Amino acid sequence: MSERAQLHPMEGTLSWRLFGPRSDAQARESWYSGEGVALKREAVERLTLYIGAGTCGLGAGAGETLKAVKREIKARGIEADIIEVGCVGLCSAEPILDAQRPGQPRVSFAHVTHDKVKPILDALLDRDQLYGEVLGQYDAPPSTPPRRDALPISVHPFFRAQHRRVLSRCGIIDPVDIHAYIAHGGFRALADTIHQRTPEEACEAVIESGLRGRGGGGFPTGVKWRFALKEGADQKYLICNADEGDPGAFMDRAVIEGDPYRLIEGMALAAYAIGATKAYVYIRAEYPLAIARLRRALDQARAWGLLGANIMDSGFDLDVYVKEGAGAFVCGEETALIHSIEGKRGMPRPRPPFPASRGLFNCPTIINNVETLANLPDILPDRAAEMAALGTASSKGTKVFALSGKVKHTGLVEVEMGTTVRQIVMEIGGGCPNGKAFKAAQIGGPSGGCIPTQHLDIEVDYESLKTVGAMMGSGGLVVMDEDTCMVDVAKFFMDFIQRESCGKCIPCREGTRRMLEILEQITRRRGQEGGFDALHRMQGVAQLEKLAGVIADTSLCGLGQSAPSPVLSTLRFFRDEYEAHVFERRCPAGACEALKRYSIIEEACVGCTLCKKACPTDAILGSRKNPHYIIEERCIGCGACLDACRLDAVAVAR
Repeated sequence: MSERAQLHPMEGTLSWRLFGPRSDAQARESWYSGEGVALKREAVERLTLYIGAGTCGLGAGAGETLKAVKREIKARGIEADIIEVGCVGLCSAEPILDAQRPGQPRVSFAHVTHDKVKPILDALLDRDQLYGEVLGQYDAPPSTPPRRDALPISVHPFFRAQHRRVLSRCGIIDPVDIHAYIAHGGFRALADTIHQRTPEEACEAVIESGLRGRGGGGFPTGVKWRFALKEGADQKYLICNADEGDPGAFMDRAVIEGDPYRLIEGMALAAYAIGATKAYVYIRAEYPLAIARLRRALDQARAWGLLGANIMDSGFDLDVYVKEGAGAFVCGEETALIHSIEGKRGMPRPRPPFPASRGLFNCPTIINNVETLANLPDILPDRAAEMAALGTASSKGTKVFALSGKVKHTGLVEVEMGTTVRQIVMEIGGGCPNGKAFKAAQIGGPSGGCIPTQHLDIEVDYESLKTVGAMMGSGGLVVMDEDTCMVDVAKFFMDFIQRESCGKCIPCREGTRRMLEILEQITRRRGQEGGFDALHRMQGVAQLEKLAGVIADTSLCGLGQSAPSPVLSTLRFFRDEYEAHVFERRCPAGACEALKRYSIIEEACVGCTLCKKACPTDAILGSRKNPHYIIEERCIGCGACLDACRLDAVAVAR
């Protein structure tokens, strides 16, 4: 690309010498071998402490841990660097504290509540010993010998099978220090791309990499870009969808909190490839920490001349704006999101026209999610083949999952495409706690499906997951054990979908409401029915699958079309549980409170009347000092008698 005649506004600054087309090679080499090395903190000159201060860490008490660290350092009268980092991924181990001494590797400690800070630092600083729950030590330069009393953190079961690219710096670097990001190679991909590649070549490189949208649909990213690039328009837009409304999903939030510059660089690369000069990050207002760190990172990027006019003297202009959403699930749909940014009610519209030709303010618009954009610095300008070598024939690269639910190690997991669900849940996640048996994994959020035990060895692949009625989705992966009722799971997701429906089209608005009513009917006890309720209940059950098909076929947007998926998936693999609820009025998992059957063990009851007094429906009869009994027709299954009994005389039958 030809150089512009006028001087870059940042010429003469560090930004210019590092990234400009006429960059000072000697100055750049000096910085990367001097200050840049120091900012990577592979070796430190004084004690450095890293606090996992992402949302999960703060929720676990990292704020108090940080205060305790500052108090202890002050009390000792020593100099130390205290750095707040994002989540390294192992949320179940929060609060996490890393410590690094001069000449030693960085060591990570788990569950460091405020009361454990002093003994950990006492042991480390006074006796050079490790105290508490040690996760492991990080790799250090060859000149720094490893500790003999800690294993490499890379062999920890949670990290051992992962392939971290998008998450490679999360929890490692200071997320709001642009110098630290640049020291780790940040913005080199952007500099090389806008000076060495045309937008057409950038699109082709992303097509070659095999990158597909990580937001759910899995459409080839480079192909979508090319549609927008070919549109002749004076103004084009890029939108980053960071709304992430699926229950159990927190990937986007963690990436923005832990490595916001990676997203900014990815957005700049995408905007350059499609010819956009304005970009928006649409992020839910419930992510205050992510928003604060993103805004600070954007300000620093502008100050460095990495956003704004004539970036790096390339003739490329871009600015990025933050739009806070109100948390509506439907705004995760592309056209509803566009309406929200325009100041309208977030409701989908029919397509075509597609956003790539007529999107935001009727201009060509590309919408990618956070993970898709965060992949770009590892692809452009000339690393497409690296990503194409990872994964399966149709799904390339890696995928980030938010692993939650009934699993030992909850957190963010990044694995190569083609990894099996068994490896994620059992090896990385550690399986279900307390010796419980695995039952299913809900993948893809409300639009996805459940993967049962017999399909645990299915590969994480866009096409493979569809064969079992599931989908990749944005990456939520909720694990369920033997105590989970699959009918109750379907009811939970249907309730969520019904409440979040925008109400524009009848199949979604009314159909999901009727499906929810049917699920509520089959989880209700007989004593709560009257009149023709039992007949209506059976009629509803008979129509459940047909109703799901009509909703899927006739809803306006993708969210409505996939709304019945949780019901269809659980019906497919757990029909016996539905039958037990319908015909036997019994919950095999014992999770449906209304279907629990309470009885009093005559031999254990002493007639104290505590259960009788606690019963809100007078369903318990019996005289004082004589065994009591429960009238099942009056019982509402509230469990008040079980809580009141001090002699374990109340039995619960599933």
